[in-house]
Amino acid sequence: MRSEKEMMDLIIGTAQRDERIRGVYMNGSRTNRNAPRDIFQDYDIVYVVRETASFIKDEKWIDIFGKRLYMQMPEKMDMLLGHAHDIDNCYGYLMQFEDGNRIDLHVQTLEYSIADMKSDKLCIIFLDKDKAFPSIPEASDEDHWVRRPSMVEYACCCNEFWWMLNSMGKGLWREEISYAMDTMNFYVRPQLMKMLSWYIGIYTDFSCSIGKSGKYLHKYLSKERMERISRTYPSGSVEAIWQSLFEMCDFFDEIAKEVGGGLNYTYDEKEAHNSRLFLDCTYALPEDAVDFPAISYKGEAASKEAAGR
Repeated sequence: MRSEKEMMDLIIGTAQRDERIRGVYMNGSRTNRNAPRDIFQDYDIVYVVRETASFIKDEKWIDIFGKRLYMQMPEKMDMLLGHAHDIDNCYGYLMQFEDGNRIDLHVQTLEYSIADMKSDKLCIIFLDKDKAFPSIPEASDEDHWVRRPSMVEYACCCNEFWWMLNSMGKGLWREEISYAMDTMNFYVRPQLMKMLSWYIGIYTDFSCSIGKSGKYLHKYLSKERMERISRTYPSGSVEAIWQSLFEMCDFFDEIAKEVGGGLNYTYDEKEAHNSRLFLDCTYALPEDAVDFPAISYKGEAASKEAAGR
């Protein structure tokens, strides 16, 4: 596997020798001092160019970077599918090499690149032939830090979590596994992850990032809580999904109360209780049920009795 120095020498050297390329900068995890370093980190590279057309016309120019196993050109693929793209200003090549390295390379015009630099603090400039780039601060993941939620955002997160249990319950009762799993992962789980990010934000003064899809949660949560998160990921059986959902409900309820207390926001316990009560009653329904029993709010004991749990 080529070393980081070998890769950067190749990337910058190629730009220096090609008159069409006027500058080079990098963003992504390799510019983030808080990101763990490992062999799978991509080289997220931008070549600032006068025009993109000549690069797009001759795809063989990227062969200089090494022998590829496979690759993707997102803009080309989307255009083949009929989607519009501003390829005059930005065009990309995602390349996986046989030695294990990967380069996500984009050629971009100066105007497009300047806007990109200003919107992303995780940028490091390596080459600026024309001294045309703006002055940018030291690379930082500040743009990705957990942001303190407003009271409305907190309430909406809670409401979305408890409301979507309705869809989860009916999907599982019908044994529609694909529907239930999509509902869990696309609608319910994101609210749990959002609440966990706020929980971590409170204890870090909202000065950290939990990473894409919460991949850095383990840096901030206890082993016991990480194990609880793991239990929210089920196998493919209906019963396993039910049990993971119940674990998710218990965990969300616990974390949401802590976040509400930490931010001095009111947690709607009645909403949470009634949603869980309806879910528990759905779980208890026989598979041939033709009627849903009337439910009234009578407290936690009624919920457990209704569910037979």
